Amino acid sequence: MTESPKRARLGTSLLFFLHGLIVSTWLSRIPAFQSHLQIRPGQLGLALLGTACGALVSMPITGALVSRYGSRFSATASSVLMAASLLLMPLAPNRWWLTGALVVFGVFSGAMNVSMNAQAVFLEQRYGRAIMSSFHALFSLGAMSGAALGGVAAARGIVPARHFAVGAAVYILAALLCGPMLLASDRGRPGQPAFARITRPLAGLGCLAFCILLNEGAMADWSSVYMRRSLMTSDAQAATGYAAFSFAMAAGRLAGDWMTERFGRVNIVRFGALLAAVGLGVGLLFPSVSSTLTAFVAVGAGFSAIVPLAFGAAGRNSSSAGAGLAAVNTAGYLGFLSGPAVIGLSADVMGLRVSLGIVVALSLLVSWLAPVVEVSAGVTLLSAQEPVLQ
Repeated sequence: MTESPKRARLGTSLLFFLHGLIVSTWLSRIPAFQSHLQIRPGQLGLALLGTACGALVSMPITGALVSRYGSRFSATASSVLMAASLLLMPLAPNRWWLTGALVVFGVFSGAMNVSMNAQAVFLEQRYGRAIMSSFHALFSLGAMSGAALGGVAAARGIVPARHFAVGAAVYILAALLCGPMLLASDRGRPGQPAFARITRPLAGLGCLAFCILLNEGAMADWSSVYMRRSLMTSDAQAATGYAAFSFAMAAGRLAGDWMTERFGRVNIVRFGALLAAVGLGVGLLFPSVSSTLTAFVAVGAGFSAIVPLAFGAAGRNSSSAGAGLAAVNTAGYLGFLSGPAVIGLSADVMGLRVSLGIVVALSLLVSWLAPVVEVSAGVTLLSAQEPVLQ
């Protein structure tokens, strides 16, 4: 059967939405697991690191698999296995078993992340125009939908075991339906490298991804805390901080492809990062609830299209889209994990308001790094043949 890019785009869009659903299915029920297993906050934090460790291990391996077998195989297999791994968590009798289950969950989450982005990069090349941001917007919408469904399940007293069993069955079926829709023609060629050669452009993209995802992780974990502790808002008001950031992020990604076509990749990254830096900087200098919410909207809108553009450039800049994505994705994920810790540790010394200035500084660095997203296989903005590491 002739491959259809339009059909593949639909299948890839559904996979991104599905990934957000699966992730938020787990995240929305964390309080239930903490209560049931009587896990202290510090113990829960260590358990949650299991997901990160699993993802960091699987991402480079998945890049090699995509290089060899193509993204359709790895995206289908990893999405089915990620959905199935939800079944492990309710079986955990203690926090140690839960940590192990989260490592498995993280392995398949990281694999799905790399492989579906590789399919998206290949599709964008086939379309010849920007479509990457729309996929990431669907991930955001999937995450919001999964969180809402998790809230409904918790409110109705549905135990996680039943919630996850029904969810896993639906998600597996959806993944199996999406798989045949994807393009298979990105299967690796004989002799194609399984791992990315770290060139200057790829190193630049890794640095950009590390900075922007460190900032996203910091906003995810500290925006509501800042409003509650520094601005002395109520818990309900504090929750609006991350909600404002998330809404602006989703809206920006929905418009991201149109803006990229109109203004260009470099301008979107440069001025998006500047918008975030200026918006948050003003909000921190003149603290109030209204100015802070406005600042968080500016940060969400400014950051929204940067990660999709970085991932797209990583796929174009490497001889193997999967290998390039794996390298940049791993660097970004390290940033996302370290962001909350960096802000937290510096807040102990300087206070949270001053520490959030780190996000401002890194946003300015991202703006300076903006030209690296324009690099592709045929562009020599920075020499793609000159390796930084052998």
